[in-house]
Amino acid sequence: MDSQPSQSGRSPPIEESPTHASNVISSSLTKSNSDASSQSFSSILNHANKENVDLENIGGQGEALVACLREVPALYFKEDFALEDGATFRAACPFSNVTENLVLQEKLSHYLDVVELHLVKEISLRSNSFFEAQGQLQDLNVKIVEGCSQILELKETIRLLDVDLVDSARQIQDLNATRNNLLALQQKLRLILYVNQALSALKLLVASADCAGALDITDDLQHLLDGDELTGLHCFRHLRDNVAASIESINSILSAEFMRASIHDAGDSDVVILSQVKARASIPTNGKDDDVKLDEEETTNFQDRLLPIIIGLLRTAKLPSVLRIYRDTLTADMKTAIKTAVAELLPILLLRPLESDFTTGERTADSDGGGASLASKLRSLSSESFVQLLSAIFKIVRTHLVRAAEVKKAIEWIMSNIDGHYAADSVAAAIALGAATAETQDSEGQRGSLLPFSPQRAAKVPSLQGKSNETISPSNMSRNFRADVLRENTEAVFAACDAAHGRWAKLLGVRALLHPKLRLQEFLSIYNITQEFITATEKIGGRLGYSIRGTLQSQAKAFVEFQHESRMAKIKAVLDQETWVEVDVPDEFQAIVASFFGSEELVSENPHHAENNVETSSSEVIINNDGSLITDTGPLKSQQKIDQTKISGISIENLEEMKSIPLAQGIEKNKADTTTYSAHNNNSKMEHGKSTSHTLMYKGVGYHMVNCGLILLKILSEYTDMNNYLPALSSEIVHRVVEILKFFNTRTCQLVLGAGAMQVSGLKSITSKHLALASQVIGFTYATIPDIRRILFLKVPETRKALLVSEIDRVAQDFKVHRDEIHTKLVQIMRERLLVHLRGLPQIVESWNRPEDSDPQPSQFARALTKEVGFLQRVLSRTLHEVDVQVIFRQVVIIFHSQISEAFSRLEIQSPQAKNRLYLDVKHILGCIRSLPSDDLSNSGTPNWGKLDEFLVERFGSEAGQ
Repeated sequence: MDSQPSQSGRSPPIEESPTHASNVISSSLTKSNSDASSQSFSSILNHANKENVDLENIGGQGEALVACLREVPALYFKEDFALEDGATFRAACPFSNVTENLVLQEKLSHYLDVVELHLVKEISLRSNSFFEAQGQLQDLNVKIVEGCSQILELKETIRLLDVDLVDSARQIQDLNATRNNLLALQQKLRLILYVNQALSALKLLVASADCAGALDITDDLQHLLDGDELTGLHCFRHLRDNVAASIESINSILSAEFMRASIHDAGDSDVVILSQVKARASIPTNGKDDDVKLDEEETTNFQDRLLPIIIGLLRTAKLPSVLRIYRDTLTADMKTAIKTAVAELLPILLLRPLESDFTTGERTADSDGGGASLASKLRSLSSESFVQLLSAIFKIVRTHLVRAAEVKKAIEWIMSNIDGHYAADSVAAAIALGAATAETQDSEGQRGSLLPFSPQRAAKVPSLQGKSNETISPSNMSRNFRADVLRENTEAVFAACDAAHGRWAKLLGVRALLHPKLRLQEFLSIYNITQEFITATEKIGGRLGYSIRGTLQSQAKAFVEFQHESRMAKIKAVLDQETWVEVDVPDEFQAIVASFFGSEELVSENPHHAENNVETSSSEVIINNDGSLITDTGPLKSQQKIDQTKISGISIENLEEMKSIPLAQGIEKNKADTTTYSAHNNNSKMEHGKSTSHTLMYKGVGYHMVNCGLILLKILSEYTDMNNYLPALSSEIVHRVVEILKFFNTRTCQLVLGAGAMQVSGLKSITSKHLALASQVIGFTYATIPDIRRILFLKVPETRKALLVSEIDRVAQDFKVHRDEIHTKLVQIMRERLLVHLRGLPQIVESWNRPEDSDPQPSQFARALTKEVGFLQRVLSRTLHEVDVQVIFRQVVIIFHSQISEAFSRLEIQSPQAKNRLYLDVKHILGCIRSLPSDDLSNSGTPNWGKLDEFLVERFGSEAGQ
């Protein structure tokens, strides 16, 4: 019903508002008001004519109610109207005395009358429609009764026609149905006989392990079960279970045959391998002495043996599940074979003598007594025996994996590449049946069901019998089933490889604490055979062995880290006891230097042949890790800020101590730190120190060396060996080389420039000879860094080179700065000696001014100064390179010209004899300066021309300067 807005702007719903208002008003009235409402309603009913007139004036249905809503306030039409609410009560009953209360009651009664009046009017307007609908319903009832009577008449007519015309034809039809039923019964009895005979034949075929014939019968029986031919035959209520049990038996037979052909027939090879290992005194350590591979005829025979088994498992859709069982069995068999090999070979290998640098006590510290654990026995093996054990395990694992690979290859051949074979159609049909079975099992949620075939499933795949392989178009089901089989087939080999990797990694893990302490040759023998094992198994399995690679990588890192710590401790001990005495250079070290800038074939050698080539001219140094590591505590320049109190011992007064200590004495002082070296060349050994030279030649330049410099060269050579034979760790090795170079440079700076050797090595002072030898060692190392970097970076990945280049270049720059600061320190020594002599010059000049002074010789100042300069020149010229000597004395000449000319200019010459003495000193000093090995300071043609020459010309004329 539509509603129209009132004059006051309110538009409450017409259907609900009057009734709601009536209820509200009624709840507001007292009991007496209710009686008054009844009288009003009676009076309305008695004036029907008047109502009709009013209805005509109002209009259609609902308009009367709209009119009444204009008279009643909107408050009473609210849905949440409740007098219990204080605000509502005050709005509806705003009275303050009895009179107002009476007026309010009258007003509410009036509102109620208005609402009831218009409700009655609305009901009257709708009464005509009600009586009209009631009349139509009565007419419909009459028509229904007439229709029923007509239906009864039609039924009677049909019955009469049926008796007269249909009975004879129906009798003929009944007789025909009886005949058909008898024929169907005969067919059913024949079917029962066939099923009974099939069950008997099925039992015989299963008992005789004729799986192909048994599966043919199960297919026929399953076809009957999936149809409706056996429906209702109580005698065959257990037929489905019997067929399922037979298929289960067939699957068990096929699975056992598959396991026997794939795994158990190859088990005897383990016994043969172990027998050979036990019989031989030693076995090859590369695991490649016997190539385990089937020839073409054996491969063909093996494939033919597996073919009927695979076809049978494909028909029952059990091949994926059997392959999963095969994967678990193969993995367990692999683990058992490795465990057996370790258990049988350990007692034999433990009886062999130990040939290692580890003492017997170190090897057997945790394996005393007869009840030693397997891990303790493995740790007690020498590295050679352990490699022999790994080699035997390698051969056993490879035998198993090759067999597994042949199984994988045979299944892939059967599934994908059997075109032209006599069994191609059978394989295609088996795949189709297996795919249909697997699809049905998936759709029914019964993956383990053994029901292989039904007509409905057969309708989904084309009939493949009798068709050539070229016309086969596999459905999605066949492709998915084929992919499932191939995936499980591949996973079996993957699992076997993973199991072998896991066992191998455990063997390495047991000896994880021993391997970092091995010599490089010993560690490489283990590292290389492991690499070969990984390569061979990954080639067979077709998947990377991340776990074993991680184990090998971690042990290689541990080896590099331990070797680095040992060498850091060694170089620290050598530096702390270094007396900075020149030593002769054995030819072994000259050979190491030659390898740095010689043929690159030495550094590009195949790392897989490291085991045979590891005995190079740079033999392994055995270092005890007793010393503590010294870390780089800051930049080089901070280390080179030398306390003046420390370098106070560096003075020219000690120049007489710069003379070289005899070589035997120097070697004796460093005897505790010098390692025995041996050079191998064509399997012949050359004793250390047998052939020596005074300098170490590098690119045509000779360097005077001290003991710590040779030790550092040896260590760098060992790092390059590790870099060549462990290319995967090149980045780590470069970091270690950078670290040891930083430490050597920093510690040398502390000991020589920082005068730390006076406290550590017991030197009385740091002489210019010590500084010159330190400069030679630092300069030699700086010169070799580019070639060392070239050798190391041959194995570094391109992605890491940029960062490592910056690091090693930074270290090279530190060495250069260090060398330059040593040269600066030598210049500073001469400057300090000059200043010392200049401080006594005024007293000498005073003696010149005395009349009794008539000495025709240069003064003590000039003689002492030139003597010290000449001595420094002889020391440096014997040790440093000519270029370095010229650089140092060029600065000394500049300082002499500047300081002496300035000092002489301030002198007060009062007599001709004093002037003559000054002239003699200047000429004497200039003569010394002329003889110094320095570049010319000017274009005057005079060697080492400078301010002192200008002073001479200014004071004594141009002729004096000639």
